[in-house]
Amino acid sequence: MSYYAVIMAGGVGSRFWPVSRTEMPKQFLDILGVGKSLLQMTYERFASFLPEENIYIVTNEGYRELIREQLPHISEHQVLGEPMARNTAPCIAYACSKIKHKDPNGIVVVAPSDHLILNPEAFKTQVEKALTFASEGDRMVTLGIKPTRPDTGYGYIQYVGDEVQPDIHKVKTFTEKPNDELAVQFLESGDFLWNAGIFIWSLQAIGTAFDEHLPDIAELFAEGQETYFTDNEAAFIARIYPACQSISIDYGIIEKAENVYVLPSEFGWSDLGTWKSLYEVSNKNEAQNVILGNEIEAFDSERNLVYASSEKVVILEGVNDLFVLDTPDALLVCHMDREQEVKRIVNDIKQRYKGKYI
Repeated sequence: MSYYAVIMAGGVGSRFWPVSRTEMPKQFLDILGVGKSLLQMTYERFASFLPEENIYIVTNEGYRELIREQLPHISEHQVLGEPMARNTAPCIAYACSKIKHKDPNGIVVVAPSDHLILNPEAFKTQVEKALTFASEGDRMVTLGIKPTRPDTGYGYIQYVGDEVQPDIHKVKTFTEKPNDELAVQFLESGDFLWNAGIFIWSLQAIGTAFDEHLPDIAELFAEGQETYFTDNEAAFIARIYPACQSISIDYGIIEKAENVYVLPSEFGWSDLGTWKSLYEVSNKNEAQNVILGNEIEAFDSERNLVYASSEKVVILEGVNDLFVLDTPDALLVCHMDREQEVKRIVNDIKQRYKGKYI
């Protein structure tokens, strides 16, 4: 059996505005200041233990050229362009249907393009263990992250105590982002994990799951078997995508299927979903400030994250717990406790300025 990776890279990263924009969302940015974009880091992580020709990227059709610029050595057929956003179930159905045309017995790991993993060797070990487990039967596996705090920003996975194999458990329940009280209870119970959105399955298992839980989507992509890996593929996808239900793989399949298992994992994971999550994983100076840029000075200021991409000097004096995010055409100053408002702000600006700054 051959192993494959599907990297989902179609999001717009609105919570990282004003740095992340529609034309250059966060997965294509060197948001960590390491000389590589999040997409490049994700690709290299998988390329360290999977054949590069077996790594596929699903993205918005408009980002195809960006991907070819950042990953110039991959083939045209490894980049799957979506004509419109339809959440994760259709993009996964597209990728798995295409790979199945080439290799019906393949085993696939599906992962987002914009997550941070600080321990790639531990990640490799866990993914390989899940790939082996998924290859042994009709099983779908998710990697669950051992929680370190009662975070309300993540979905949670509850698992059955008994192991079906060493460190692998049957999933009991999924819970979307809980309130504070429930998150504390989950952490104290000891049998809940954060849902990292990383899935491993055989193409046979996910195909059966689509047939059972999302048959309309399954039928649409089954029609394209003769077009995959041909010049007719893009036209076929453009024709059927508007008919796809917009639904997540979690809600459409994973939360309903009976054959879902979880592997509790620790590999320095963060979904980098917000500026605060970036602050938490970034190196800090003595004043606990994160400084991303060259001409930045902070006086009597603590626990701030400052990002400046323009050539002007940025000065902080006597302020604490702020995000200061400066780009050539937009400046956002936001208290860290208000980070969840960024997405609403982006929606308001989009309406008020007719998409000018988005």
